[in-house]
Amino acid sequence: MRVEPPRPPVIEPAEFPTNRGGLCAKGWSAAELLDHPDRLTTPLVRDDRSGPLRPATWEEALGRVVAAIRRARSDHGPAAVGCFGGGGLTNEKAYQLGKFARVALRTPHIDYNGRFCMSSAATAANRAFGIDRGLPFPLADIAGARVVLLVGSNPADTMPPAMQYFDAGRAAGAAHIVVDPRRSATAGGGALHLQLAPGTDLALANGLLHIAIREGYVDKAYVDSRTTGFDAVGAAVAAWWPDRVERVTGVGEALLRRTAQLLGTAPSAMILTARGAEQHSNGTDTAQAYINLALALGLPGRPHSGYGTVTGQGNGQGGREHGQKADQLPGYRRIDDPAARAHVAAVWGVDPADLPGPGVSAVETPDLPGPPGGVRALLVLPPTIAVPAPDRDRVRARLSALDFLAVSDFFLSDTAALADVVLPSAQWAEEEGTMTNLEGRVIRRNRVLDPPAGVLDDLAMLAALAERLGSPGHFSADARTVFEELRRASAGGIADYAGISYERIEAEQGVFWPCPAPDHPGNPRLFADQFATVDGRARFIPVDHREPAEPPDAEFPYVLTTGRIMQQYQSGNQTRRSRSLRLTADDPKVELHPDLARRLGIGAADLVQLRTRRGTAVFRAYLTDTIRPDTVFAPFHWGGPASANALTDPTLDRHSKMPAFKVCAVAVRRIGGPDEKAPAAPPPTLPSREDG
Repeated sequence: MRVEPPRPPVIEPAEFPTNRGGLCAKGWSAAELLDHPDRLTTPLVRDDRSGPLRPATWEEALGRVVAAIRRARSDHGPAAVGCFGGGGLTNEKAYQLGKFARVALRTPHIDYNGRFCMSSAATAANRAFGIDRGLPFPLADIAGARVVLLVGSNPADTMPPAMQYFDAGRAAGAAHIVVDPRRSATAGGGALHLQLAPGTDLALANGLLHIAIREGYVDKAYVDSRTTGFDAVGAAVAAWWPDRVERVTGVGEALLRRTAQLLGTAPSAMILTARGAEQHSNGTDTAQAYINLALALGLPGRPHSGYGTVTGQGNGQGGREHGQKADQLPGYRRIDDPAARAHVAAVWGVDPADLPGPGVSAVETPDLPGPPGGVRALLVLPPTIAVPAPDRDRVRARLSALDFLAVSDFFLSDTAALADVVLPSAQWAEEEGTMTNLEGRVIRRNRVLDPPAGVLDDLAMLAALAERLGSPGHFSADARTVFEELRRASAGGIADYAGISYERIEAEQGVFWPCPAPDHPGNPRLFADQFATVDGRARFIPVDHREPAEPPDAEFPYVLTTGRIMQQYQSGNQTRRSRSLRLTADDPKVELHPDLARRLGIGAADLVQLRTRRGTAVFRAYLTDTIRPDTVFAPFHWGGPASANALTDPTLDRHSKMPAFKVCAVAVRRIGGPDEKAPAAPPPTLPSREDG
């Protein structure tokens, strides 16, 4: 980024191994937000529950946070305080937030928004491989794969810089197979499109493995020498013959056989899953089924081959490695492991017995107010909870029921608008730190601007709170100091950063973890020789298809699935404020097949109400034959009347606690014509807590 005062900051491309200078629309427009008029530059506090937020000094705001924490702990115990983080935090901030929760607050209740995104694939990878790194190979390796099975992902819209590698592979003759209920931009360029019914990805995977076994595509030498448990999986998929899979998924038997043949005979192949396959009540099992298929074909560890999950957030990988997940300590250590507790406690200078145990997931945290030991005070670092969480209205009600809510953010988000205290924080260009991308490459974030006067970054804010609380241990406001401590805390763990330094990152354009020593080269490609399990072998785990938690019925006859669009991101708290992005995507639209629209009397750009068992939302109709006639698609980036997550099913995956975002039963009806104005979302004002 280049800054030439008094002109605004300018984003310039730089040659980098992952994106080669490419940016998506959100990247090119990111500098617009640094001096946005909505920017928070002073703390805000609420004098009473029914009153508005008002400006305050940092001394007053931090004093109120500390007083609320002390009151909650005194009345209800340490577990009455909780923390919520995010995949957009730097590694340093994620690490310090986890340490703050366990040392300064001594609470088990900390989690982050990656629970909504990558948790199912992470759980499955840990069970099968003993390690969770989104891609166990560099992104550029995709260009060398002769076949790619891409399940529930649309990188052409959601990750455009990555498409150069898919495009290069296709130009060289690679066959790409896309599994998606929509004929997305990515699917449109593939060799095959498997347009399955939402929620049937697991049945599809089991069916492909069934064919692979029957047709002799299984790499028996690989299975025998590098894995365990294949026989049980083979028995589990025996009943998933092709015509049964066709009846369940809607994908024709010929397409199933062709897909299995391409994967089973290719000299190199990759299976990549993403949120479309994972955000289900059986998302972990679904990811596990595709891992089973990859292992049976002998893909993990081979050149230009393997299984990976396409991580969606800027630091979705690093954010889950260093302590802001409910069950983890830095280095991807389990918090219930005595050896892990002893190691991290020694780095932090505390007694291992003083560290709390595992907490609950991010989705469950808002439900804790009320019972003894439940959360009464909550500290939230960006991002917001109220828009991306399922069953939004219930979540907002639970946040409003808290005794105290503090939010650190740079804009007044839907969650911040419910808070008792709002703390203005630094943006990406105003802070130092590191991020870990989807490849497991640790990279630098360099500070190029000073934050606005009166704004603290989150490291300084957490250090100030820890000092006021009289916390043991040391909390630094300096990113490099925190990273050096993170290196020690992660040493010997699965995500070992001990050999990574700021200097190495700059000199080598990022360093791949695990990297246990300064002279270690890092690990850009995993599993070439062994897996990260006790015996070095990968685990097959039998899984079976289950129907979605909420199938269609007479009252709610269609299937709603949700996702992202190119011009917006996550809750839209930032991107919906970007002028250039609003010019191309300011009106939330629901995708309907023309046949469905005709039956319901809906025309292009009509106002459409979607209704589920949890609530309603209103969108403009966008008619397209790229979606199944029994399915509607809505983006989840908007709040207010167009909030897709006012509709979604909060049923959780039993293993990962991932919500079932991708499938719920919905009713659809026309409520207005194309000339009628859609209900507007309330402007970002300073409402009372009772407005929540």
